[in-house]
Amino acid sequence: MIKTVFFTNLPAAQAQLITCHAPAHFRVETHATDLSDGDKSALLKEADMLVLFPGRLSASVLQAASQLKLIQLVSAGYEHMDLALCAQLGIPVANNGGTNAIDVAEHTLALALGLYRRLVDLDRSARAGTWDKVAIGLETRTIHGKKLGIIGLGHIGRRVGRLFCALGAELLYSDAIAAPTEVERELGIRRVTLDELVAEADIISLHVPLLPATRGLIGAAELAKMKEDAILINTCRGAVVDEEALYQALSQRRLAGAALDVFAQEPTPPDYPLMQLPNLLATPHAAGVTRDTWARRGRFVFENLQRAWDGEAPLALIS
Repeated sequence: MIKTVFFTNLPAAQAQLITCHAPAHFRVETHATDLSDGDKSALLKEADMLVLFPGRLSASVLQAASQLKLIQLVSAGYEHMDLALCAQLGIPVANNGGTNAIDVAEHTLALALGLYRRLVDLDRSARAGTWDKVAIGLETRTIHGKKLGIIGLGHIGRRVGRLFCALGAELLYSDAIAAPTEVERELGIRRVTLDELVAEADIISLHVPLLPATRGLIGAAELAKMKEDAILINTCRGAVVDEEALYQALSQRRLAGAALDVFAQEPTPPDYPLMQLPNLLATPHAAGVTRDTWARRGRFVFENLQRAWDGEAPLALIS
C-alpha cells in the first residue's frame, strides 16, 4: 500500500471528489490543514506521498517528512511552498499540471464579457424596470475585433487565447519564455515585449505565477501606457498587480475597467478601496473552482503519484 496523506481545507464532500480517483493500492488519509505542526509531522513520518490543497507547509513539517517521494499540489500556484528547502531535502514538488486551465480560462472570458457587456449593471436595470439607466448602445462593447494581450502563455493563457480567438479577437502575448512555434501558429498569436503589449492591447489578461520577477509586474508605469478604453483582467495572483496604482488609474478613469478574481489581501475587508469603484468587477478567487474541476485534478494527482512511485519522472515539476 502507498501511504498518502492529504492536507486540505476543503469540505469532506469536495475532498472526496479528489480522493475517489485513488487506485485501490493507495491508502489515503485526509486531514484538515489547521492541524498543529506536531500532528502533521507525526502523520508524515511514514508517508510515501503528500497531497496539498492549499499548497503550504511549514519548514519543521517538511523536515519531518523524510520519506516523501513527491509533494503533489492540487493547485496551480506554489508561492507558499519553500521550494529551496524541498530541493535541499530531495523532495520533488509538482503542481496540478494545468488541470484547472479550462475553469480559469472560462472565468476569464466571463469577466471580460461581464465588463464589456455591463452585465451587472444591466441585471440591476432589468430587475428595477429602469431599462434606460444604462446606455447600452454607447457603453457596451464586443470582443470581436479587439486585441487581447495575454501575459503568461502557459496552460491557462493558451486556453484563454483559444476562447477569445473563437470570438474574433487578435492575440498577442508577453512571456519570459517564447511559446513553441506550433503553439504560436495554432493560435495566430505574436510575441511582443511587455511594454508593447500594454500599449497595444484592448484587453489584458494575466496568467503568471507569483514570483519575485512577477510581483508588481503591472504597476503605475504599465497602467499609464494602457489605452483609456482598455480593461485589465487578473485571475492569477493579486500581488502581480500594484493595487494602489490600479486604484488610481480606475478612479481617475485612465482605463475603462478591471476585473479581478484575486487580490493582495484575501478575503478583502468591506472597506477595501478597490471594491468601492464602479468600474471594477470582482469575484472571490473563484476562477479555478468548479464542480467539474475536481475530477480532472483528482485523476492527475493520482496518476502523477503513481509515476513517482514507479520511479518515473513526475509531470508538472516545479522543484
